[in-house]
Formats: sequence, structure tokens, C-alpha cells
Amino acid sequence: MTGSHAAATADGQAVDGDGSDFARLARRIRQAGLLDRRPGHYAVRSALVAALFAACWAAFAALGDSWWQMLLAVAMAAVFAQVGFLAHDLGHRQVFRGRRLSQAAGLLVGDLLIGMSYGWWVDKHTRHHIHPNHERYDPDVSPAVIVWSARQAAVATGLPRFVCRYQAFLFFPVLLLEGLHLHVAGVRRLLRRPHLRHRLLEAVLLAVHVVLYLGAVCTVLPAGKAAAFVLVHQAAFGLYLGCTFAPNHKGMLTRTGEDGLDFLRRQVLTSRNIRGGRLLDVLYGGLNHQIEHHLFPSMPAPNLRRARPIVRAYCAEIGVPYEETGLLASYGRILRHLHAVGAGLRRPERTGA
Repeated sequence: MTGSHAAATADGQAVDGDGSDFARLARRIRQAGLLDRRPGHYAVRSALVAALFAACWAAFAALGDSWWQMLLAVAMAAVFAQVGFLAHDLGHRQVFRGRRLSQAAGLLVGDLLIGMSYGWWVDKHTRHHIHPNHERYDPDVSPAVIVWSARQAAVATGLPRFVCRYQAFLFFPVLLLEGLHLHVAGVRRLLRRPHLRHRLLEAVLLAVHVVLYLGAVCTVLPAGKAAAFVLVHQAAFGLYLGCTFAPNHKGMLTRTGEDGLDFLRRQVLTSRNIRGGRLLDVLYGGLNHQIEHHLFPSMPAPNLRRARPIVRAYCAEIGVPYEETGLLASYGRILRHLHAVGAGLRRPERTGA
């Protein structure tokens, strides 16, 4: 692995030498039983999410031809995001230990229920975990629209260059397109890579999702309201997911080339935790404990909160900065960072003689 003696499995879990800083931390985590599976938690959570998913569609059918459906579209977006969090945990094998069962459940949850290519997402997300905030290898900091560093801004062209000037103001509006991006990027991957595993199965599941989703919407609502419902639902879905992902790494250390960081420092220095209670754990799918998640990707989400004091104390012990902030403060840091990145592209203000 680049710049490290650590290796990584397909789900992003690190394997370090026995004497490394990470290995010593991992022993403490294992001794606390925090890598053990939580089947009861996931059984209850999956049942609740499934019930909410079904309830939303039942309410949609019962409400019928009404503009109140726009409020239901927002609620449904939140439920779709919770389904997405389950797909995330399946991708990291937090739910089932076996790869085949995790993959089968992930395909059903991701492709069929919310129309997101599970195979595309797992590939992209694994690369992110192995190379967090690396400008060359982490797809999550690719300057497709938003520009994440001054180095990227200096060479940006086209749309990213224009957006970069004002991206602190455009950031949340751009997130409204994240839901659409998740759908389109997965389909593009299936079309461009004919030798992918489960390509045909994913294509069928995605097609069934589109037919059922649009069929239900267009059956219940007239054309204008149907279009409005889809726009509101997908925009709210993208905004929700974007708001849960953005605080985790944006504005933290960005990396280029061979930086010599070991696995523990590479994960901790590029990640940020968000303080909050158990409600925030639910709303963020546990990803508010991003440092612990990046150190131990296969750790079940409900164990991340318990791992936090162990990891934080260990980082203090070995002198590694541990970034943690409140929710609103995290967004403030992101926006200030984005504004600073675009400073070099904004026209200098004219000053008087």
C-alpha cells in the first residue's frame, strides 16, 4: 500500500505488523470485544428500516393526487438514506462475516431498493478507505465539480474552475445533485465495463427499481406532480447523504504522492468526528464516528461510540491529533476551507488610490 507498511483487505480493514502503533490499538479494541458482530442490532435495525420503507410507499398510495406528497418525498428521502447506510455496513461486512451473504444482501438493498449500483459503490468506497483524501487515488476528492485543495484549484479548468470561485456558496446546492450522481455513476460503470462481476444481475435489479419507482409515482400522480415528486425526493436524498459524508473528511489533511504516513496516522489525520448523542448516530448511520470507522471499517456501527474513548485516549498517548467538533462547527470549517481554496481564482478586489 502506498506510503505504508499496512495492507488492506477488500473491505478496507487494515492488517499491520505486530509492533506498529495501529497493532497496539487494535489489540485494545479486540480485547474490548468491539470487533464482534452485532446480529441483534442489525436484525432490529433492518426490520425498522424495512417497515419505514414500506410505510412510506403505503402513505404515498393512500395520499394520492396531492401536493402534500412533496413533504412525503422528503421523508422518503430520509428513509432511502437509512437504506443506504445499511448498504454501507453490508459493504464493510459489518453485518455478516461472509462475503457472499454480504454481497447478496447489498445487491438487494442497494440496487433494488434505492437504485444505487452496489458493486460500483463498494469499489469506489474501498479506494477511498485505502487512500483517504489522496488527490490522486481517492475518488471522493476528485475535482469533478467541487475543488478540494489549492493544488487542484491551480490546474482546474471548465466547470470546476468556475464553481471553485464561489463553491462555499454553491456547496449545498450542488449536494442536491448527489442523488442523481449516485444513480448515473453506477449505470455508467455497468455500461463501460462489460466484464464486471454480477453485471447482468445489477443491470436487471437497477432496471426493476426504475420501473417500479417511476411506475408507482406515475400511477398515483399526474405528470407534473410526478416530476416534482421525483425532483424533490432525489434532491433531498442527495442533500441528506452529502451532509452526512461531507463533515467526515473535507477540510482535513489532503495528500499527494508518497507522504510516509503509517496506516493509523493516514486514517486519523484525514478524518473528523462529529460530537453528538445517539440521535446523531441514527441520523448519520454511525459515520459521525469517522475516525473509528476508518481505523476499523468492519467494526459494527453500534460499537463505534464505545470505541471512541479508547481511540481518543490512545491518540493522545502517542501524540496524534484527534479532530472532533460539533455538527454546525464542522460545516463552518468545510465552508471556510472551500472559500479559501477558491481564493486564488476570484478576481482581486479593487482598492482606492
